[in-house]
Amino acid sequence: MAIDKLQDLFDRKAKIQSGGGEKAIEKQHAKGKNTARERMNMLFDESSFVELDMFVEHRGVNFGLDKKEAHADGVVAGYGKINGRLVYAYSQDFTVLGGSLGEMHANKIVKVLDNAMKMGAPVIGINDSGGARIQEAVDALSGYGKIFYKNTLASGVIPQISVIMGPCAGGAVYSPALTDFIFMVDKTSKMFITGPQVIQAVTGEIVSAEELGGGLTHNAKSGVAHYLTNSEEECFSEIRRLIDFLPSNNLEVAPTVPTNDDINRKNIELNEIIPANPNKPYEIKDVIKILADDGDFFEYQEKYAKNIVTGFIRINGKTIGVVANQPKILAGCLDINASDKAAKFVRTCDVFNVPILTLEDVPGFLPGTTQEFGGIIRHGAKLLYAYSEATVPLITVILRKAYGGSYLAMCSKELGADLVLAWPSAEVAVMGAKGAANIIFRRDIADSENPEETRKQKIAEYEDEFATPYKAAERGFVDDVIEPSTTRARLVDAFDMLSSKTVTRPNKKHGNIPL
Repeated sequence: MAIDKLQDLFDRKAKIQSGGGEKAIEKQHAKGKNTARERMNMLFDESSFVELDMFVEHRGVNFGLDKKEAHADGVVAGYGKINGRLVYAYSQDFTVLGGSLGEMHANKIVKVLDNAMKMGAPVIGINDSGGARIQEAVDALSGYGKIFYKNTLASGVIPQISVIMGPCAGGAVYSPALTDFIFMVDKTSKMFITGPQVIQAVTGEIVSAEELGGGLTHNAKSGVAHYLTNSEEECFSEIRRLIDFLPSNNLEVAPTVPTNDDINRKNIELNEIIPANPNKPYEIKDVIKILADDGDFFEYQEKYAKNIVTGFIRINGKTIGVVANQPKILAGCLDINASDKAAKFVRTCDVFNVPILTLEDVPGFLPGTTQEFGGIIRHGAKLLYAYSEATVPLITVILRKAYGGSYLAMCSKELGADLVLAWPSAEVAVMGAKGAANIIFRRDIADSENPEETRKQKIAEYEDEFATPYKAAERGFVDDVIEPSTTRARLVDAFDMLSSKTVTRPNKKHGNIPL
């Protein structure tokens, strides 16, 4: 081959890899942001990223677009290895036409999604874009539509991870919203349907871009995002960690990670972790970390709906999803946001064959007009639905309170739990002893010479009879009452026993979850 042809290839690639040029790259770095290719190199194992469609260019001719160069059409796409496993990815290049999405830009993303589906590999989309390329008009809108459609087809088949590393506005936000996990970087990530200027013009509200759509907003207030990091480097490190907890697709299971943590480890501190006062809180994350291999807990939506805790651990090297009430926040009550958060997490675990451990200490659904008017009935039903349709191994451990409808919602036997264990501190009942005694014994209390003393006596009677795990165990709703310190060993054995679980469901197109 002639040397000049090889040199021409090298020159072309070098020019394309320069993105929008030196000045544009300097501006990107000045904002504390990396370029699209720098991000790919940070995400993937060293020297493993292979770029595809590098030579793709736009076909736009309107509004002077035909005179503008757009190397790789503003998006870097390809595949590589993360901890030795195949992963596809695309990264929008803000240095090229502001990372705006046009026809060919969208086609590259669609090809990545198609290939990831064929290979059964996770896909990661790094979003940093000014939005639709206005010069391409409806072709750009069509591009977004194609991506949304592919996101939906890939849902539940391969893990889809969205990374917001710059602006993501208008229709562009719906692709991340259709994926399984959204990562944001504090202070540099922005997501919103309409920006601050439009909002001010239409409604008169004055709000900053950070307050409207920053990382903290979507992690703590809206619940749109799932993870918030302080830097791009930390973000990619956390994504690599998440990939290790997940299978590559819905036909596989997550990789087993060797551990030296004793499967028969007893944790005496668990015998004392539940306070003697039933109204006193404790830290549920301490329980989760004690049960996990090497104390490793990868939390999901840490800053949102803190009254419920969700995330991934490993038990005997195998990935387990955890859903746990948090007594420190709202006494562990279920509310609208907690129901949504837990339901999404349960469904995510189920589609990717991740067994679920539920740690229960729930006094009820949060009362109040705000909750009722906001649709707690509908939102709470999502959690009931998610557990009921799940076919992965389901184990519930009742630590303390398990009252009424919320007891059922936290994966009771009736909703499909394969094994329900309880600690001696468990209270399985329709409601708390005080409320129950006031209803059941109201006539006795009213007719008593000393109503307060009688009330205390009746509450104590109810607690002795029903505020225990033993009535539920007598009926078979609790499979065993165990010493708390032995919980880890029992879970290791139980998840191993359930590893061959198979469930047959009625033939149907799909269920109708109460959205």
